[in-house]
Amino acid sequence: MSTPHVAPPRAVDLSRVNLNLLVALDALLTEASVTKAATRLGLTQSALSHALRQLREVFGDALLIRGRGGMVLTPRAQQLAVPIRRGLLELQRALRDEPVFEPRTTAHRFTLATSDYFASILLPSLLALLGKEAPQVDLDLRPIDPRWTPELLESGAVDLIIQAFPNPAPALRQQKLFQDEFACLVRKDHPEVNRRLELAQYLRLPHALISPQGQGDGIVDQALAKQGLSRRIALRIPFFLAAPLVITRSDLVLTAPRRMVESFAQGWPLQVLKPPLTLPTFSAVQLWHERYEDEPAHRWLRNALLRATAHLS
Repeated sequence: MSTPHVAPPRAVDLSRVNLNLLVALDALLTEASVTKAATRLGLTQSALSHALRQLREVFGDALLIRGRGGMVLTPRAQQLAVPIRRGLLELQRALRDEPVFEPRTTAHRFTLATSDYFASILLPSLLALLGKEAPQVDLDLRPIDPRWTPELLESGAVDLIIQAFPNPAPALRQQKLFQDEFACLVRKDHPEVNRRLELAQYLRLPHALISPQGQGDGIVDQALAKQGLSRRIALRIPFFLAAPLVITRSDLVLTAPRRMVESFAQGWPLQVLKPPLTLPTFSAVQLWHERYEDEPAHRWLRNALLRATAHLS
């Protein structure tokens, strides 16, 4: 399919750009799909295709082109994505009649980015709280992408990031939700493990490592390296919640957050053991951009998460 003909890059005349075009542009850049953007805006695909043609003329750029896996953003479109979203959010806040967020009656959708581990720990109590206090509040959960930058929190594309470690970016605010430590998990009928793990045994056995990024050493490996020791990682997987099935049907040892492995042991033939070496504890933190520090809906969400995790403290 031929690439759409567009004019060369030029300065944009704002008098030619109406708000509806910018709303359409935001949806197109977010979804990277004419069909999905049209559904999001409640428009026909034909209407949004026409808006895309207008936007290409205005910006002198194709904005979206066909790639191997579907539509992809051009470099110019990638530059526009965050500023356009930021500008629309600022305008929306400026035009809002009432800055008060009433959770019992207000329909609102929040986007959280986190791992499946934190999702499994947080969601049951958070959804119960929403059901009682904010029945019209909806959640979108997304996996954490290591390429994400503070600009995504600044733009409002993501409301909160929940992760295990603080972020040093000066524009970000953070708050501790709960603390956790590491524990080991093996199947109950493991042929070599009874009720405790010795260090020599731990080093000899094959291990599973949960590595969301798919590479790099884990905290256990860093602790072992300080003692001049190492273990064999027989399986590296990116998913926390695939672990119980893997451990139940193998002789692998998994070292992972205690709250998670204890929940696994409640529903699977697994046993939780103390690690045979000293490992650091860690804290779950929620991160947000300073621009939303006093925004009523955002402030309520942060408080809701804090209350939903109070029993974990």
